[in-house]
Amino acid sequence: MQYTATASTGEGVTFALETLPQAFATIPDPRRTQGTRYSVAAILSLAVVAVLANHTSVLAIAEWATRQTRHVRRALGFRRDATPHQTTIQRLLARLEPADVAAAVTRVFDPRTPGVLRQRGGHGVALDGKAQRGRLKHGATPTHPIHAVSAFCHDLGGVLAQLVVDAQQHEAEGTVAPEAIGQIDWQGRVLTGDALYCQQALCTQVVEAGGDYVLIVKGNQPTLLADIVQVFTPLTAEEQARSGIHTVQPLPIQVYRTVEKGHGRLEERVIRTSSELAGYSSWPYLVQVFEYTRTWTIKGVRKQQVRYGITSLPADVGDAAHLATLKRGHWQVENALHYGKDVTLGEDASQTHVGNGADVFAMVRNTAISLIRRDGHRDIAAQLRRYSSCPHEALALLGIRIKENA
Repeated sequence: MQYTATASTGEGVTFALETLPQAFATIPDPRRTQGTRYSVAAILSLAVVAVLANHTSVLAIAEWATRQTRHVRRALGFRRDATPHQTTIQRLLARLEPADVAAAVTRVFDPRTPGVLRQRGGHGVALDGKAQRGRLKHGATPTHPIHAVSAFCHDLGGVLAQLVVDAQQHEAEGTVAPEAIGQIDWQGRVLTGDALYCQQALCTQVVEAGGDYVLIVKGNQPTLLADIVQVFTPLTAEEQARSGIHTVQPLPIQVYRTVEKGHGRLEERVIRTSSELAGYSSWPYLVQVFEYTRTWTIKGVRKQQVRYGITSLPADVGDAAHLATLKRGHWQVENALHYGKDVTLGEDASQTHVGNGADVFAMVRNTAISLIRRDGHRDIAAQLRRYSSCPHEALALLGIRIKENA
């Protein structure tokens, strides 16, 4: 059994990366030492590998473990032939601190690699929250749905950080956002998010940590929204004369347009960008604003949606085409992460709700999907089916190498 992972800086320097089992081994064990048979690292590694093998409940994880060969069980860290019972796994998940688990996983997926500098604006990180509906009692109204806020890297397809939103304490996604942002190495990265995250403090935090932002602006920032709308809908000569306001010649506006046809509809996307508000708006580090218009036709019915946004990226780094890419890339957090957890891994149907169990199990699902995405696969369901019959390949994703004929 070996736990190995390496990476290169691109300048001939190779260094060791922390594997998931190694990271899990650093998580404090809340149990008493006396009578503890299975380590935290072994149980969490088992949970991730079993989920990769399409066993998506605590009971299924325990059953999967009993069916594995001795070599697989030992590779996971179980020194005896025995594997943990369902209740053992469930109790540990319930007692682990979600912040400790999240920190361990973050170190694996977002290591501070020496000598690696990312190109500015090249890597989008989507911040988004998700309700865990399975934790609601039957018939309960989700007045304060329980969320986890995830930071999802567009290009890596992995979760860089996850924070729990404590609904009982009336926390909101925006409350834990600064902590989530603080866990990420922002050098060369761009925060993408909806209007909820369009806050001056968050923008300042990201830029001063070495990153940038591309955010949607809505009615929660009325003055900023009005200024942006004015940039893209200037007063006519008649309106200027009537109001007594005379505008100067506006700065050039960049335009990027795409047209796509598929799934029975024709869709056009147009983004217009301007640096008109740079130096005028008091919004921290604002350099450009944009108008993003989607027009689509389904069965002869034409619909349109217009959104406005801001970015700290200058035009030479974030032109209209690149901002459009970052804007669309943001929705990978829905399509690649949330959809996979709900539909493929059944998170909303999960009945794990004791203690911290739901939060930790959500991180296990995040980790499984991130491992598959990092390995270059887009079809999560197909990979789960493959790993169910090839556990050695699932183990390899965690950096665990054993002989294939073992």
